[in-house]
Amino acid sequence: MALRTPMLTSAALNEQLGRPVWVKAENQQLTGSFKFRGAYNALSTLGPQERGRGVIGASSGNHATALARAAQLFQVSALVVVPEDIPEVKRQAITKLGAQIVSYDRRSGRRDALVHQLAHENGLAIVPSANHEQVIAGAGTVGWEMLEEVPTLATLLVPVGGGGLAAGTAVAATGHDPSLKVFGVEPAAADDTYRSLNVGRVISIAPPVTIADGLGHSEPARIPFEINQRLLADVLTVPEEAIAAAMAYLFRHFRLVVEPSGAVAFAGLLQSLDHLPPGPIGVVVSGGNVDWNTYRTQLDHAMTRMEAPAHAAAVLHRNVPA
Repeated sequence: MALRTPMLTSAALNEQLGRPVWVKAENQQLTGSFKFRGAYNALSTLGPQERGRGVIGASSGNHATALARAAQLFQVSALVVVPEDIPEVKRQAITKLGAQIVSYDRRSGRRDALVHQLAHENGLAIVPSANHEQVIAGAGTVGWEMLEEVPTLATLLVPVGGGGLAAGTAVAATGHDPSLKVFGVEPAAADDTYRSLNVGRVISIAPPVTIADGLGHSEPARIPFEINQRLLADVLTVPEEAIAAAMAYLFRHFRLVVEPSGAVAFAGLLQSLDHLPPGPIGVVVSGGNVDWNTYRTQLDHAMTRMEAPAHAAAVLHRNVPA
């Protein structure tokens, strides 16, 4: 049911970077992000009776929208638990798809406990945004499509929030070629996976504040983390400025409107190009559900900075911050 989104390349950007780069445009997926793949796959594997009672999931926005759309297609009810401060464009999309919204304070609320309480009270099936094998498998079709279309890719860059997309992509990549390197990328301000991998176990950080609202997790999901521990080459972290610059690059070279979370993997490319393995690079642009005022502000600032040659050179060759 998910769309096969395009793989895009830019001759001008390839010349600038000195190697071929392919972008997987999941901002053009149903509901505007890769999340539809996992949500639909998870619902399709539920039994008719379980699915018929309705579904529930927690999300920073994109999974909630995807779950609402998948539930609509299966003609079942959906309840989604989202932070109070999600972008209005995401809230409106969820509402239009007919899902019921329950909000919580991301800095003090116990999201997962609320989901389990509501699921128990209403007899709903829980469909997590990442911590679910069928969600991970659905997300992994992103990597499978990339490698089917461009089998010569040597490196894949994938954004990391809960970790489901990275885990699914890593499984697909190692099945295609065990030597292929998959790097996760997350905001430096929300580096829970980076820190967890460094100590070898899941740890929690304070609720992060980042323009990449879809990646603002306090800790990685358990099932994806176990996969990512084994299969990811590394996790790179990027500052807020690099995320905004990536949004500008994606607009300038591909005419893609991308939300900050969706641009994080491309920011990893700009920050770490000199440190990545040789060969063609595939980058997952994971979503495009961005509030217009946020997008315009970030793009205006980034475009202004990009006009300065010294700044552009610095972005392309700066080391990834720890």
